[in-house]
Amino acid sequence: MSQGLPRRIKLAFILQAVLGSIVITAGIALAGLAVRHVIIQERMEREAGIFWSGRAASPTYALPRTSTMVGYLEPAAPGDRRPPGYLRELGPGYHRIDSPSVEGARDNVLVDETPDGTFYLTFDARLIDRAILLMGIVSLVLSLLATYLLSWLTYRTSKRLVGPVSWLAGVVSNWDPRDPDASSIKPRNLPVDAGSEVRHLSRALVGLAERVADFVERERDFTRDASHELRTPLTVIRVATDMMLADADTSERSMRSLARVQRAGRDMEAVIDAFLILAREADIAPQSAEFEARDIAHEQVERVRPLLLNKPVSIEVVDNGAPRLFGPPHVLSVMLANLLSNAAQFTDHGSIEVRLEPDRIEVRDTGIGMDEQTLAKAFEPFYRADIAREEAKGMGLSIARRLGERMGWPVSLQSRRGEGTVATIRFIG
Repeated sequence: MSQGLPRRIKLAFILQAVLGSIVITAGIALAGLAVRHVIIQERMEREAGIFWSGRAASPTYALPRTSTMVGYLEPAAPGDRRPPGYLRELGPGYHRIDSPSVEGARDNVLVDETPDGTFYLTFDARLIDRAILLMGIVSLVLSLLATYLLSWLTYRTSKRLVGPVSWLAGVVSNWDPRDPDASSIKPRNLPVDAGSEVRHLSRALVGLAERVADFVERERDFTRDASHELRTPLTVIRVATDMMLADADTSERSMRSLARVQRAGRDMEAVIDAFLILAREADIAPQSAEFEARDIAHEQVERVRPLLLNKPVSIEVVDNGAPRLFGPPHVLSVMLANLLSNAAQFTDHGSIEVRLEPDRIEVRDTGIGMDEQTLAKAFEPFYRADIAREEAKGMGLSIARRLGERMGWPVSLQSRRGEGTVATIRFIG
């Protein structure tokens, strides 16, 4: 929960307080500088005006001299102070210069030139600077305290508001996906401070959990019943064809047809097994054993040969070091059968080659191939690039890929229009 919404809200308020502090600090600093400039300049200009007014009324009106200000006049009358050389170099207006008396300090100088002479006024602003600094620090501290207090109060309020949401998220995250306990989030079990939105959300989640539980139960029932109901007629077909094949009076033509029926029955059983594997939950592994990949390859090649009897197409197995695998053999059989069936359907002349490598099986054909658009959709269920071929149902590649993803044997395709296709099953790990 500390990594969820409350933590993000806390970080947001901390960031907001930090940014607010920076803005307030910068604002107070700029305001202090502006106030200092205005106060000092107005003070010096007012002092110059008072001096000229006094001198106009009395030629003996004294130049100003206080702890912070010293006045000079050029040309100087008897008793007046003459400006030092560094002041005479300054032009009319307001200046800031290094203080000759205090190291590191700066003096403010006003040069007021009139027909009666030039008045120089120096101002030591250190007292004003300290006053402005003290006022700025007090203002800054009060502003920051107010900002942090408001942010903390707002955070506390926000945390109380999102607390029920975080509690709900924590409960839901601990659900068993196969059997979610929806009773724990029913309205009567919610925190007392849960708002109407949280109650609406809890009711929606309860309804969703109940529907998911019903769906899982129906799927389990369907998988169990379909497995039983489909295997029963297939068993009857297999037994009946075995009896007919054992009958010496069965013609050769009928024997070939019965053999095809038996192969189709075995293929159907394998497909049923594949669908059952796909229907199982991810943590329920199918029955596995060690087996030779070359045995599966040769078996499936022999099964697909009848599909090529009326085509000038050769098929062979090239063994470059077939691996010994641990897993469900019938899954690889179904995957390879679908890839070979697909190759046989779309190869009208040339060859089909099953290459066995230590880390993969490749099914190479010289068929019609696929362009980029077709290749991008090849694994989509029921997609058929050539709808004229009625025997193609558009499910083979989809089943092979889904089985490969389930078992960690990913399937990939490489193809170019008119040059054939290479389907690869890789054995990872």
